[in-house]
Amino acid sequence: MDFKSCLEYLTNQNMPKKNPTPEPKSPNIVNVKNTIGHDRFDDVFTEYQANVVVKAGIIEDTIFFKTENNILLRVKVLTERIIRFTYTFQHTFEADFSYAIDDKFVVQGVAFSFSEATDFYHLSTDCLRVNISKNGLKVTIFDENNAIISQDTEGFTARTTLMHGTTEVKITKATDKNEAFFGLGDKSCSLNLRGQKLQNWNTDAFAFEADTDPLYRAIPFFFGLKKGVGYGIFFDNPFKTHFDFAKTKKNQISFAADGGQVDYHFIHGPSLTEVAQQYTDLTGRPELPPLWSLGFHQCRWSYFPESRVREVADKFRAMQIPCDAIYFDIDYMDGFRCFTWNKKYFPDPKALIADLKTQGFQSVVMIDPGIKKDDDYWVYTEGVAKDFYLKRADGDLMLGQVWPGECVYPDFTHPAVRHWWGQLYEGLYNDENVAGFWNDMNEPANFKVWHKTISDDVRHDYEGLLSSHKKAHNIYGMQMSRATTEGLKRLQPTKRPFLVTRASYAGGQRFAAVWTGDNLATWEHLQIANRQIQRLSISGFSHCGSDIGGFMQEPTGELMVRWLQMGIFHPFYRIHSAGNNEAGDSLTDETTMLESLEKRRLDQEPWSFGDAFMALGKAAIELRYQLLPYIYTTMMQHVNTGIPVIQSLIFYDQDDKKLLGVEREFTFGQHILVSPVIEEGSKNQTLYLPKGDWFDFYDGKKYVGGKNITVETPLSKMPIFVKSGAVIPIYPVMQFTNERPIEVLDLKVFYTKETEYSELYEDSGDGYGYRLGEFSLSFFEIKGTPKSLILTKNTEGSFETSYDTIRLIFVGLPFKIQAIQVDGKGFEFKNVGLGVEIIVDKRFEGIEIVG
Repeated sequence: MDFKSCLEYLTNQNMPKKNPTPEPKSPNIVNVKNTIGHDRFDDVFTEYQANVVVKAGIIEDTIFFKTENNILLRVKVLTERIIRFTYTFQHTFEADFSYAIDDKFVVQGVAFSFSEATDFYHLSTDCLRVNISKNGLKVTIFDENNAIISQDTEGFTARTTLMHGTTEVKITKATDKNEAFFGLGDKSCSLNLRGQKLQNWNTDAFAFEADTDPLYRAIPFFFGLKKGVGYGIFFDNPFKTHFDFAKTKKNQISFAADGGQVDYHFIHGPSLTEVAQQYTDLTGRPELPPLWSLGFHQCRWSYFPESRVREVADKFRAMQIPCDAIYFDIDYMDGFRCFTWNKKYFPDPKALIADLKTQGFQSVVMIDPGIKKDDDYWVYTEGVAKDFYLKRADGDLMLGQVWPGECVYPDFTHPAVRHWWGQLYEGLYNDENVAGFWNDMNEPANFKVWHKTISDDVRHDYEGLLSSHKKAHNIYGMQMSRATTEGLKRLQPTKRPFLVTRASYAGGQRFAAVWTGDNLATWEHLQIANRQIQRLSISGFSHCGSDIGGFMQEPTGELMVRWLQMGIFHPFYRIHSAGNNEAGDSLTDETTMLESLEKRRLDQEPWSFGDAFMALGKAAIELRYQLLPYIYTTMMQHVNTGIPVIQSLIFYDQDDKKLLGVEREFTFGQHILVSPVIEEGSKNQTLYLPKGDWFDFYDGKKYVGGKNITVETPLSKMPIFVKSGAVIPIYPVMQFTNERPIEVLDLKVFYTKETEYSELYEDSGDGYGYRLGEFSLSFFEIKGTPKSLILTKNTEGSFETSYDTIRLIFVGLPFKIQAIQVDGKGFEFKNVGLGVEIIVDKRFEGIEIVG
């Protein structure tokens, strides 16, 4: 399929047909209660709702309930603040297994009490009280102040039909008009989910819009904020799930699934950030990524042949625009056969990758799950021989249509298949030294059908538990990521793997970074990306980013600059575009290919919009590299604590109701607040700063929070604010990470009249030596008064940084300096643009400035 045909297909797949067929007559589905004798219907449904409890008991940390109509509830106390509720109407619970829950999560013994009252059973920990009604098994949860956090209305309900089995399991809860909801991972709508009705079903959502739902990932986890108290609900059900946040009824929310059982974790904060941390306690956190993966990446569909790749690499270095990685999209393959190279376009890939590495570029290649059906293709024949591909219910191979044409799909829910898949990377990873990988199309996508994915009747191993694709669909991409990452770690145990994936499920953050998918080069999509990244980050996927500039269509120079500026504060920082190329296999010879490239390329590299825009884009990328020590430190803090790297401002101060409506601004790490420019032609913008004192990152101007401010937004500047008391580390600009040893580290120290703490984490940038103490972690404490500022530092770890000297710039001092002492000795200083500068040995322990 060439690019034009693909574009027409993908663009039109969500559009109504020009001559739609008449709507079929609604099926005649009736309640079993309304059937008599031998009547026949298209289908017959049965509804279930708990009635009176006839049995209750406790075994260790778990309480069991059974109703008169055989509905079961299992309540398990996991921590003082996390309680798990599992309902079923199938007489017995499913096997207690979840792909989402991290193996490292261990239930600790938690003291709790359980008692019986007249109308309900009562469970309490030190932080939560739970009432479970004797009629209906309805749950009411109170916090330590006896305020109701969560309360069932209908409680648990279910529905089955004779033809389809279970079609719905559901929980319905009460809400008040002021309650707000956040999270759910990958949604393009407004940040506050209230008033939205959404679903999770991993979908190839090409050219999605603000109201497109569902998208690429299924993360059935949301936050509630009720009267200043934060909580979370993780609905661990991999079937298609549905969420109604007071859309249907203003006083109710509900979450439901098309199969399985209700299995949800209630997580009490009380802060939203604490909820996010506990959620990642449950579902896991990523490993620390290699430092190069946090640099700037350049990608398109596609860079080929080899001469084009070299041209792009050479131009980055000639223009002195920093870049750490170049990507190879599907056209590097031989006829879209994964784990192969098109030797016509890439005759010696190992030499090319080595040359790129010499220039400081890491190589990243795409791998899809669709394996071409070809008896001469070793991956296909080997998988067939091992019986590793998905099959339909009757035993036939599941054949789909993706880039290679007719293809098969590995069953990543089988441990042996995952192991085999991981080994397939050996040639690319070990022999040719590809540095990272990109798992795409793994919803899994299936062309030519409106369903967009493979058939529901396909069977999966599901760790020996056996399931249909209805259950395995949402975890398919996640398990592909798992197979890839685990394989890379076996192949090179001393190297940190880098993988980015399109589809995933809750817990998938353990295996791969994500990006937001096939977006458009529009200002609306810049705004959508801003919301998506905030939502993904608070939902466990902090290592995330978008296709900068838009995947489809062509951005203006202004849009590209603004996207590059916002992307500084997205951990995954990559330009990716479709251009307007023909797909590689549609071109018969190199002359035709080169002519097509020149005529139809629609370049989207930083220099593609003229010198003025190039200079501005370059400045944005350079700032990213200057901030890498802060970004890397923030990633380590996320890995260690689960605190999201990016947070919506309501997470900063959930008591400030004005922040509920703030969607543009966000925080990155502990101390930086970003106000991206997301509207065309902006010259200034008004924003609301949360409480506290804030400093302009560029000029050091001080702002008092808790009110609106207006700042200028020339195209050269995106507003960035630093919290008072912060210590922000700055690296010199490099063309790629670790280009050369750092000789001097800059620390920008922002005055505070109170006490504030900062950290700086550094290591070799790759490998696992940091787990053995080979790191440098510096702790900074700032204490300020109206006439003084004291900075103390202590450092842990055995890693020796390349620099011996630190340049400190003190910003915002409200007094005239009388003296500066470093480790008790007088020290010279000088005034610079932002404040006062001193240069000290990196081993200093304390600095006192007196006015």
